[in-house]
This record gives sequence, C-alpha cells and structure tokens, in this order.
Amino acid sequence: MPLAEPGPGEVHIRVAAAGVNFADLMMRAGLYGTVPSRPYSPGFEVAGEVAGLGLGVEKWRVGDRIVAGLRYGGYAHDIVLPVDRVVRCPESLTPVEAAAIPVVFLTAWVCLFEAARVRRGETALVLGAGGGVGTAAVQLAVRHGLRVIGTAGLERKRTFVTEELGAEACFDSRSDWEPAVTELVGSRGIDVALDPVGGRATAACRRLLAPLGRIVFYGLSEAVPGRRRNMLKAALAWWRTPRFHPASLVAPNIGLLGVHLLHLGAREPLLRPAIESILRDVETGELRPIVDRTFPLNRQGAVEAHGYLHARRNLGKVVLAR
Repeated sequence: MPLAEPGPGEVHIRVAAAGVNFADLMMRAGLYGTVPSRPYSPGFEVAGEVAGLGLGVEKWRVGDRIVAGLRYGGYAHDIVLPVDRVVRCPESLTPVEAAAIPVVFLTAWVCLFEAARVRRGETALVLGAGGGVGTAAVQLAVRHGLRVIGTAGLERKRTFVTEELGAEACFDSRSDWEPAVTELVGSRGIDVALDPVGGRATAACRRLLAPLGRIVFYGLSEAVPGRRRNMLKAALAWWRTPRFHPASLVAPNIGLLGVHLLHLGAREPLLRPAIESILRDVETGELRPIVDRTFPLNRQGAVEAHGYLHARRNLGKVVLAR
C-alpha cells in the first residue's frame, strides 16, 4: 500500500522490528474493543530509524534510532507517526530489544504504579508471569520492593520467574494454584493482583485479596484458548468472570481497576515520562527486555508468531524483525 508523506509534526519511520502482543491476537480474532476498519495491520510498538521529517519537526534527524508506540499498524516496513509518539532508542539496545519494551513495560507500569498505587512491602500476585507483561511486571515489582508471587503454565517459565527475575514463588497456572498462594501468604492475603486472564482466575484473585487489596484487570486471555475464534468459549470465559456490584466491595474493603493503554485519553501524557524512565533503567541494566523468539517481519512471520503465542509457548516477548 502507498505510504503518505509525513505531514506537519509527523515522522516517517523505517521499521526494523515490531513487537507482537496477545492483544494483537484478540484484535485479529474480533474480541478486542479497539479495532479499526479493514484492511489494517496489527502492531502496537516498533523500533527503527527516522527516514523522513514533516514540517515543524526539529528535534529529529534522518537516521536517528527510535522506539515508538502506536494504536495499530506496526506490522509494516514503513509507517508515519506523530512525533509525540516517538522516543529516542538507547544506543545499547538492538531494534529487537527496543521493540520488546513499550507495550509490556508500560502496561505493567500503569497497572502497578498508576492504577494499583503499590507500595514497598506489599504483596503482588502476577498472573501470566512468564509472558510479556508478566515478565515486565515481575521485574518492576521486585525492583520497587514488593513481595512477588507469579503463575505460569510451563515449568521453564516458573523457574525463570523465580530464579532469573526474583519472584518469591511461581505456581502452575494450569492447576488450582489458589491453595498454594493461600498457604504461602497466610491469612494476610495479597495486596494487588494483576489479572490478564479472567474467568475462574479472577474469582481466585478476589478471594485472595487482603483488606484494601486491588485487582487490576487488563485482559481476558481465557476467551482466546486456541488459534481460532470460538465464540462459545469466549462467552464461557466471560460468564465465568465474576461480576462486582459496588456494594460487594465495601465490607471486604477491596477495589477493582481496569487498564487499557489505548483508552487513557487525557492521561496519555503520563506514558512519555514512564517510558523514558523505563528505557533509562534498561540502559543501566536494572530492567531488561525478555525476548523469547523473533520471526520475519512479513506475512508468514506474523502468522507463525501468532500461532506461537496462541500455544502459550513464549517466555517473554515475541518480535517480528527484518
């Protein structure tokens, strides 16, 4: 498809790598709330270099290395974006590493520090701790002094989350993990649960919450159990996910929050200082992008990457690269 010339305040980016996220899968399956009209390309994050400048763009030069977040369209060789969506890529990062950062680390950041307002010493339960957002959330939580417990489906993921990322424990998400978490934390319970799963997992998080505990809900992966859309299974996941009446939150002193990066509206400016802080910490080695596999940045590569994520085989991020 022809690429428009960058307009005022826009930059033309030659994409070297694009991150793949579970939200891409839900978008493709028609189960995502923000989907553009067809034809469109998925992709919320890219890394590459500036290839052209629109009028009024003064702080960038052709050839500058960048990392950017966008609403869709990242699976492409060239894109045009508003300059306010672009940040400078640290020289120490490869394009693949850079493309693995924005969505997962910003989602984890907003969930922990803006929505849940976590405090040092609190206990955080991270569901899907071996995935993209999960590995980012565990790192951020450990670095900020939280006690971290995770769930993950494969043994190699659980081992990585504890031995490499510093979580105290990580339980099998395919089993009934609630008793194990209860035994570990005791009657005190957990202070915050990051839940991208839904269904029965959300009900378990609700029962585990301590007074003033918070569930931060940012996905419904149980609605996409396989490679193809199954509306019956999606409906079952929706039905199994608990409904919360406001009055039911009062006596136990608990809260429920939802996070969707594309719907921050007037609060979207908070993302720039957050990503700049994250990139600084990546440069110093305090945080690191966890890249599991790369696939070619083309149609077949995208098909294979989606299949890989559908199978829940990824430990950390999957990235498309030229």
